[in-house]
Amino acid sequence: MRLPIYQIDAFAERPFEGNQAAVMPLEKWLPDDLMQSIAMENQLSETAFFVQEADGYRIRWFTPANEVDLCGHATLASAWLILNELHPDWPSIEFQSMSGFLKVSKDGDWLVLDFPRRPGVPTPEHIPALESALGITPSEALLSRDLVAVLDTEDQVRSLKPDFSIMASLPGFGVLATAKGNEADFVSRCFFPRDGIPEDPVTGSAHSTLIPYWSTRLNKKNLIALQVSQRGGVLRCRDLDDRVHIAGKAVKIMEGVMLL
Repeated sequence: MRLPIYQIDAFAERPFEGNQAAVMPLEKWLPDDLMQSIAMENQLSETAFFVQEADGYRIRWFTPANEVDLCGHATLASAWLILNELHPDWPSIEFQSMSGFLKVSKDGDWLVLDFPRRPGVPTPEHIPALESALGITPSEALLSRDLVAVLDTEDQVRSLKPDFSIMASLPGFGVLATAKGNEADFVSRCFFPRDGIPEDPVTGSAHSTLIPYWSTRLNKKNLIALQVSQRGGVLRCRDLDDRVHIAGKAVKIMEGVMLL
């Protein structure tokens, strides 16, 4: 069996920035255990698979360890492939997913993700393990799909050296550290050690929670976000009250065939 495979840097303006995603268009679904093995073989934070259904596609995302319910950068990468190479005449693409309907639209060189809005709920009590994992006491902690640690400054976010063994025991899928930015509206770093991803370079799905928080705190609907990982990435964000828009660019860096 020969399967097409692409590697695309999402939330990137040039190669070697943003977050790497493997993208595999399929004619029909493979067995779940085979897709998981492919993702493990790829050893990227996400491998996206999609199959055409009616006028759109159904998309699924796998880390090296598990299937996940929502992934921003691999959705952006998949949409880039569809809207630039498979159907370049289409202005947008609609996906069905574990998180429901997702739409991606062209906006010049940018692609705009229409994603669910997932505001965090303040944690009811102090979480000592979070402080131990980060080596700093957050000013606030919120819980959505992920556990959010709000810090006082961008420099604090940039200088974090987490203890991933402690972090893996915390509630939530991952840990998002965030602060008001020096130049961007807000910055973040995102950690998912329990799923085999110590630090994710740029995490679109995390912004389903980060956008509502910073939109409320800064009293702004349109925001510029910067994920300050080593690779880094810029996200244009908009809070729509019931949904969020997350925009980024992408660059294809590799294509080939997987032999199975």
